[in-house]
This record gives sequence, structure tokens and C-alpha cells, in this order.
Amino acid sequence: MPLFKVAIVGAGPAGYFAAQALHNQQNEDRTFAIDMIERLPTPWGLVRSGVAPDHPKIKTVSKVFEKIAADPNFRLFANIEIGSEISVAQLKEKYDAVVIATGSHLGKSLGIPGEELPGSLSAADFVPWYNSHPDYVDVKVPLDCDTAVVIGAGNVAMDVARMLALEPSELDPTDTADHAIDAFKASAVRDVYISARRGPEHAAFTSPELRELPKLEHTNVVINKADIDAAIVRAGAEPEKEVKSNLDAMLLIAESQKSEHERTMRFLFQHTPKQILGTDRVEGVVYSTPSGDVTIKCGLVITAIGYQAAGIDGVPFENGKVVNIDGRVNENLYVVGWAKRGPSGVIGTNKSDAAAVVELMISDLKTPKAAGDISQLLTHQVVVDQSAWQKINEAEVAAGEPKGKPRVKSVKRDELLKLGLS
Repeated sequence: MPLFKVAIVGAGPAGYFAAQALHNQQNEDRTFAIDMIERLPTPWGLVRSGVAPDHPKIKTVSKVFEKIAADPNFRLFANIEIGSEISVAQLKEKYDAVVIATGSHLGKSLGIPGEELPGSLSAADFVPWYNSHPDYVDVKVPLDCDTAVVIGAGNVAMDVARMLALEPSELDPTDTADHAIDAFKASAVRDVYISARRGPEHAAFTSPELRELPKLEHTNVVINKADIDAAIVRAGAEPEKEVKSNLDAMLLIAESQKSEHERTMRFLFQHTPKQILGTDRVEGVVYSTPSGDVTIKCGLVITAIGYQAAGIDGVPFENGKVVNIDGRVNENLYVVGWAKRGPSGVIGTNKSDAAAVVELMISDLKTPKAAGDISQLLTHQVVVDQSAWQKINEAEVAAGEPKGKPRVKSVKRDELLKLGLS
């Protein structure tokens, strides 16, 4: 039976779903040996370091990942950086196919004056900071102000605003980083604005996320009903299903607003940021609105306006994505997930995306010609394999049990390596 060797670069959802799609395509004519390569000592990508800690159900997809990893033809090579330690060209020589699944982790910038001030940061830094990503432990998040502004109209913006506006004790039973919980408990932030450039009918929130907001027990959620009424008119008699669902959810919030809590999350629509004010740190945001310029005084601004992929030597990049046609980059090189299509969709979107790219790959594969695998390229690198990752995973889960948490994550790279390789 022909055995094709495939390297997947990136151990996030897109990478695992690509591995799953390969497993599903095995038959009497072909089988696949899959080596998954990850820069961090830990796999799971955004499921570990991007999903909001107060939404643990979304993280249960990790059980699917572990089932995929249990296949005898699957190997994990974590703590290995492609592009610096090993080149893509070297992988292409060793494998029948190489799949880029590195996602998009760089935050896009607004390009307005004041964006460089202390107290202005990207959700691409803030989210992994509270999610225990080892590269973001030392991010400075000034929470010594009473007002914070989140710029963006998608689920990431909503997650960021919600994390800032929650009563911090609600995070105690979650896997939020301990350093972030301590910072949130000392936070002076009580008002959080989430601002969108366009009207509610254009917001990229998803209705399940919106419908969760009225359930917040210690936070007022404020939406101006007039904004929603006007958006309903603009959307017309037969709006798209997603738009109608969103507007219905926002109308429900607008009609049942709370005001008894000391923490408030406020939605601003048709507010286009023009400038971030301040001298030594953020002091406010100037917006252009239909009724003229307005200023929101604040001490923290977090932008959540999209992501773009980081470049890898040997892989063509353009406009924040890998240059590709339907997932094919060039000879025996493919791309899946956000690195392929940009930061769109939910975690599950990557499953169908990966399946389509794998079908394309299989149509290209004729006879196996792989000349080896990554193990022949490793000289001095410290590798976290699947068994080492299982040690890390078990240690974190065990540390969380007495505290009523799903896990307590280790946040330093050396700590993770010590847990996995001891």
C-alpha cells in the first residue's frame, strides 16, 4: 500500500483538521504518515491561547485533536520553529506534501495618530496575555483607569470587552492565566466601550455570542435601541438570516438593559476612530460620527480589527495571507485555515476548508517519493513529542483540580519543557 509522508506546519485547529481529513482519505490505495510541527511547546493553537476562558465548551474540540493524535501514523514535533531552525525547502525535500497551517496571529493596525501610545495595544497581544501564551506573559496592560475602549465589531472584540467588564471572580473557575486574574482583580476599569465603524446591521458578531451577554450576572450591557431600530429599517424587509438573528439579539439587549451593576459594557455604532489622544499614555479616543466628532475619555484602547499571517521564509505572502489558489501554493506545498483565507469563520470552518484542500492535494499525489522526515533535520533542537505534551497536559489538569479549574497553564517556555521532558 503506498505510504505518503505529509508535514503539517502548525498545531492549531486548521492543522488538526487537515490531519483528520488525511486520515479520512486513507484506503487500500493510499495511507498517510503525518508529522505535525509546532513552534510552541504546546499544541492546539487558538483553542489553547485564543478562545475566551469563560467559554470552555468551545475548547472541548481539543478532544477531537487528541483522538487524531492517537493515530499510530501521527507524530508531534513541538518546540520547533520552521523558517529559522528548519526551512520549508528542507521539508519539501523530505515529504510528499507540506501543509502550512500557521494561522494569523499579527494584529492589524488602525493607522491613526496616537496608536503607538502606551495603553494602546492590539487584541493580538491582549488575548494571548490572558490566555497564558508564553510569548505574551510580559505584555503591559494598564488597568489603572476607569474606562477602556475596544475598537472592532467581531467576536474577538466582544471577547476582549467582556473580559474587561466581567466581575473578575467569575474567572476563578476558568483557565485564565493567574497573572491576568490578579491584574483583573486589581483593575480600576468599570466602563468598557465597544465601538464599531458601521451600523449594527454590518457587525460581524455572531448571535450566540450576543445572546450570552444578558446572562452576565455582574455587568450592565447597554445598546441604544434607536441604533437597532434604525439598523432594522436599513436592513430592509428581508435581511439575510445572520443579520436578522444579530439584530434580534441586539434588540433584546436594548429592550432589557440593566443598570444596577457597577461594571458596564456599552456598544457604540457608526463611530470611526480618528485619533488616540494622549502625551505619555492614552487619554482618549476621537471618533467621527454622523452627528460630528465625539471624544471618549479612557486610559486603555484595545484594537480588534483583524489579523494577518506572519511570513515564513520560502512561502509567498501577500496581503497578510499565503499566496495560493484554492489551497495550493506551489509544487507539494499547500495551505489551510486562516493563513489560506484570512481570519474568517469559526473554529469549525477550518474542517471543511481543510477537507477541500486535502482533496486537492490527493489529486496531485501520484506515487510516494518522500526522502525521509524531519527527524533527520533535527540536530540540537529540543522536541516536545506527543508523550511529552501529554505529560504537560496531565500536569496542568492536575494543578487545576484542587482549585476547581479545568487546568492551570504553565506560562513560561522553560516551565513547559521541564514538565514535558522531566
